Amino acid sequence: MIYTVTLNPAIDRLIQTSGMLTKKKTNRVKTAEYDLGGKGFHVSHVLSKFGIENIALGFIGSENQLQMEKILRAKQVTHQLIVEKNASTRECIVLIDEESQGSTMVTGSGFRISRTNHEKLIFQLQKLLKKDDMLVLAGSLPPDYTLKQLKEIIDVGKRAGSFIACDLSGDALKLSVKMEVDFIKPNQFELEELLTPAMESMKDRLLVLNESVPYIAASFGEEGSYVVHAGEIYRVFPPKVKEVNDTGAGDVFVGSFLAQLALRANLETAIAYATACSASKVTKRNCTDFDLIQAEQMLPMIKIKKLEVNPDAIS
Repeated sequence: MIYTVTLNPAIDRLIQTSGMLTKKKTNRVKTAEYDLGGKGFHVSHVLSKFGIENIALGFIGSENQLQMEKILRAKQVTHQLIVEKNASTRECIVLIDEESQGSTMVTGSGFRISRTNHEKLIFQLQKLLKKDDMLVLAGSLPPDYTLKQLKEIIDVGKRAGSFIACDLSGDALKLSVKMEVDFIKPNQFELEELLTPAMESMKDRLLVLNESVPYIAASFGEEGSYVVHAGEIYRVFPPKVKEVNDTGAGDVFVGSFLAQLALRANLETAIAYATACSASKVTKRNCTDFDLIQAEQMLPMIKIKKLEVNPDAIS
């Protein structure tokens, strides 16, 4: 079983303006809709589209619980969420203009998680997680949620022997590396913070990081990604597509990659599907949709280059 954990859930409100979005001008709304927010929820949605059984864990605010649950049902996300009373799930505004110049996102900070509810989550994970399971931790931390609390969650997965995947940022990402989780997805800037600056070669830095984390997918946006596993580095170049909304593209990459691992696909197949599904997502207006048929048509357009590695350079 795959369990995703969304500690800081969100409802995305997508607003498309007429014409080009312009500062110091009245921008009129053409369409508006609500979509699923929260990285862990996004990963669950992707897994469900691949037909892989999964359960979304985490928290939900009581004040707009019905609205959030309606969106989860529409996205076919099976969940066992803990309700935080007198709290409202945050809303994130995604602005998209009619000229398809990309998206702009403004995020809420979220609600505080009570100590009691954190302990409920720990107990829930202790009951559920088993050796062959996968635990996916994705997204930002709620206000005042500590690294110690995050460590407690990862510790449960470690003790169960589960595969632990983390799509986190900042100090939370650094903690996941220190705790030697199984998968991380840093972006270019986060990668620079993680790697040893004394090493000039990007390849050498990635190999050092790979000694602690078995799977690394380093995102470089439109320029593609680096994927590292078992001392091998792959440089990945995505297909060229017309961008409509790139919000959620990284989550689709993570979900598709982990879906292929769960299906026991080889690494290059996992990389190709993750890249193609992410590219499909970018062409869609909302934050979660991608088209598997479109993605499969893009597979021949993806370039995956295995880089030569000199193991003596990092010894």
